[in-house]
Amino acid sequence: MTGHRVDVERVYDEVREHPEGGGPGGALFLVDRLWPRGVRKSALEGVTWLKEAAPSRELRTWFGHDPSRFDEFAERYRAELRERPEALDPVLEAARRGPVTLLYAARDTDHNHALVLRDHVADLLADGSN
Repeated sequence: MTGHRVDVERVYDEVREHPEGGGPGGALFLVDRLWPRGVRKSALEGVTWLKEAAPSRELRTWFGHDPSRFDEFAERYRAELRERPEALDPVLEAARRGPVTLLYAARDTDHNHALVLRDHVADLLADGSN
């Protein structure tokens, strides 16, 4: 992943720190399928919303934010991402130009899809195949 920085941050932290939707995180991408509760669209102006890069509704429901299911969730989510690689094109293109921050709304900062997505993007960038 040399030269490519992909970070994750809770959308609520980003909104609080950077009300204009910009900041030191480079290109910003909201990677949730559903719009985060309580966040005005104007608060994320300039942020690209990548709903198609988020886990499917079925996978989210199965996972249910249960940490004991996280490893299997990660495997299933990576399989979904491999089935729709075009969903990641905007993130990959931006990461090749500079830092990228993936925004998510989940409360659990240790067991969420944005972490899986970050690692998946990092692997793709390191591999250089995309």
